Amino acid sequence: MTAPVQRKTTTAFFVQAALSFGVALVAATVAIAYLPVTAWIRAFLALSLLYVVTSSFTLAKCIRDHQESTEVVSRVDQARLDKLLTDHDPFKVRA
Repeated sequence: MTAPVQRKTTTAFFVQAALSFGVALVAATVAIAYLPVTAWIRAFLALSLLYVVTSSFTLAKCIRDHQESTEVVSRVDQARLDKLLTDHDPFKVRA
């Protein structure tokens, strides 16, 4: 039998990534808010930042989905190999 799939990241890594994302987003938002430009340029930059953030989440989801689909295929192949090996008896005499 195959071993259950274990998480590859720890909770601490997840928290660090989330905090890093939050700090970067807040810093970019504050920088745009205090930029000495007109409101139209500030709005354009804010919209650009929003687009980058949503695109990042979409890309991360696509990469995760692709990785999960390849893991499922490899797990199915591993299960088939395990079944084949457990069913195989090298000492069985064939008639």
